[in-house]
Amino acid sequence: AGAEKRSSVKTHRRFISRVICVSSMGRKNRTRQRAQPNRDGRPEGKRNRDDGWGAGYSEIIKENKLFEHYYTELKIVPEGEFEEFMEAMREPLPATIRITGYKSHAKEILHTLKEKYFKEVQDLEVDGQKIEAPQPLSWYPDELAWHTNLSRKILRKSPLLEKFHQFLVSETESILDMCAAPGSKTAQLIEMLHSDMDIPFPEGFVIANDVDNKRCYLLVHQAKRLNSPCIMVVNHDASSIPRLHFDQDGKKDILFYDRILCDVPCSGDGTMRKNIDVWKKWTTSNSIHLHGLQIRIAVRGVEQLAVGGRMVYSTCSLNPIEDEAVIAALLEKSEGALELADASADLPGLKYMPGITSWKVMTKEGQWFSDWSEVPTSRHTQIRPTMFPPTDPEKLANMKLERCMRILPHHQNTGGFFVAVLVKKAPMPWNRRHPKGETPAEGNPSVPDTPDPSEVKKDHVCGFSSVTELHIDMKCSVCSSPPPPKKMKLFGFKEDPFVFLTEDDPIFPPIQAFYDLSPDFPKLNVLTRTREGKKRNLYMVSKELRNVLLNNSERMKVINTGVKVWSRNNDGEQFGCAFRLAQEGIYTLCPYIRARIINISVEDVKVLLTQENPFLSKLGDDAHTQAKKLEMGSIVLRYLPDPQDLDAPQCPIDLCGWRGKTSIRAFVSRNECLHYLRMVGVEVFRDKQGKRNDGSTETEEESTEDAEGLSQEADLLEQEGEETEQNANGTEPVSSTCDGPTS
Repeated sequence: AGAEKRSSVKTHRRFISRVICVSSMGRKNRTRQRAQPNRDGRPEGKRNRDDGWGAGYSEIIKENKLFEHYYTELKIVPEGEFEEFMEAMREPLPATIRITGYKSHAKEILHTLKEKYFKEVQDLEVDGQKIEAPQPLSWYPDELAWHTNLSRKILRKSPLLEKFHQFLVSETESILDMCAAPGSKTAQLIEMLHSDMDIPFPEGFVIANDVDNKRCYLLVHQAKRLNSPCIMVVNHDASSIPRLHFDQDGKKDILFYDRILCDVPCSGDGTMRKNIDVWKKWTTSNSIHLHGLQIRIAVRGVEQLAVGGRMVYSTCSLNPIEDEAVIAALLEKSEGALELADASADLPGLKYMPGITSWKVMTKEGQWFSDWSEVPTSRHTQIRPTMFPPTDPEKLANMKLERCMRILPHHQNTGGFFVAVLVKKAPMPWNRRHPKGETPAEGNPSVPDTPDPSEVKKDHVCGFSSVTELHIDMKCSVCSSPPPPKKMKLFGFKEDPFVFLTEDDPIFPPIQAFYDLSPDFPKLNVLTRTREGKKRNLYMVSKELRNVLLNNSERMKVINTGVKVWSRNNDGEQFGCAFRLAQEGIYTLCPYIRARIINISVEDVKVLLTQENPFLSKLGDDAHTQAKKLEMGSIVLRYLPDPQDLDAPQCPIDLCGWRGKTSIRAFVSRNECLHYLRMVGVEVFRDKQGKRNDGSTETEEESTEDAEGLSQEADLLEQEGEETEQNANGTEPVSSTCDGPTS
């Protein structure tokens, strides 16, 4: 049951344009009993990557008579379309691409996709199937999401699509989103905050929550691709996520959120196209068991929503017991404090069905109930009054349930989803009656009890990431931190506490002098996770997140926050500074750096990212002259676009680098390296023999020149949430220039 619980989410742009993330991702393997071999010699139950969808089970037949009977009766599909609906559900989900990251960088990748890769794949024929040109999703803004007719199997197996496949695999690590794994919705919310890359610290912030500790680290991994100082990942049960406090004008106040995304755990029958286990395991009891949990999570969300704020409730289930019934229960409990918003105009081109106002409840044995009065006493612990539509016609009409949105797979070749937008008009009635207390949702008799953990369906876990964004202009708390919290142990992982630096911390003067930081550099936003001994890494958060951290250290289980901006380099002390720049935080930090910057050209970018340790003389004359004037140590390599050269990238690029005795190098991860190379027009492609497209054999080189440069450091171990260092005194870190994309 714990793995099923997720929590509430928030953002300050129009949410509905960031709800649906179509995917062709397959499911994890399941433990199965050993069985007789199939005709092809494979054991029963073993995955065959070449089967229909490329990630399915050959023995699963895409049929479920109970499912068909149930949805035929409920009439959620327009008359005459049910066969088309079922045919779509049996087809594999096509690959869909969403371009992420800073808008200016996204535009460059979009240009590459449209002018090169899309043109190369269109009109090809693979296994008798004609490859159609990818098309932009009409309802998604700025052509940043594209729909294909390519299955994952075709993408992976066809030699004709190999370059396109390698491009997708590589770019997914930095700027493409190809799946609905934990963090996809979180990523979209962060992107909205950072739409303008000239603003390093947007006012809003995102809090992403997951009850599953391991999934929290997947959230961290996804969020880390966006390198934002405005993200915090926490680990709580969504139905009882703590109320947070913040400092406003010297007074403690309760933190209410302007936007909440409440993407609850669900039965997931809208995911049958990619999660084919659902065909065999689908039953109406899954929805009945989850209904109470979904209401409790939604209630906890609206309790923490600011008056005037919006909460999106979403599932990947088509079942009204998990959808309209939950919304109707919320509206009834709110006594007018909530209302459904009409979001029909927010995404022109999105095809959806309006919410329904009449439905029935069916047991797994096939018994139907149209009203609570028909339910026998023996079933009152399983079937609850909130599962039925309101019986009062006037009350039902006032709810405007038709404003809910149900996306059906056959209408635009997607999965199935349900979305509802709620606006909070006034405090919730129990909060009005108890304004100072935190009345728990489970204290209200109209909310069903939590189902027994053994009864909750665990096969489907929504891509739930409870995200909050706040854009209240809060003042910073006092300069000094509160008493140090104890190290918190979370499900086996020990998390070091966050420690904010003070303005007079002795760590700042050498950094300030070396990089000539501007006077407005926010020192109070710098933190570390090392209380004792030398600080290994320095991170930065926005002032709003600092406020939240300082005022809630005892009540929040924080897994990760902020973005790394500096890493310790013990050997660099001899050059004037013990900290080198970290690529993750370069766009956050660069607006404050006024020294150690080398302006480079497109050709310089190519040299730095394709050569392991180039001599200074390999740079263009201008960059070479600048580099010779600098002492050894960490540097910023900055490309600024030339509006007159439209063939070159029209967005700024900042790279972390190191100025050695006679050479210079960039410190960029392999996938970022490939990403930037493509932006400047270099295609790095590896064929089946491991050779690059220029004919040379791929090798991994280790440089020894300028060995007195830096100590090697290991990045954050995201899967364990710990940091480690691998010291190798007297050696530079191996630069991440790349010879070809990883498979």
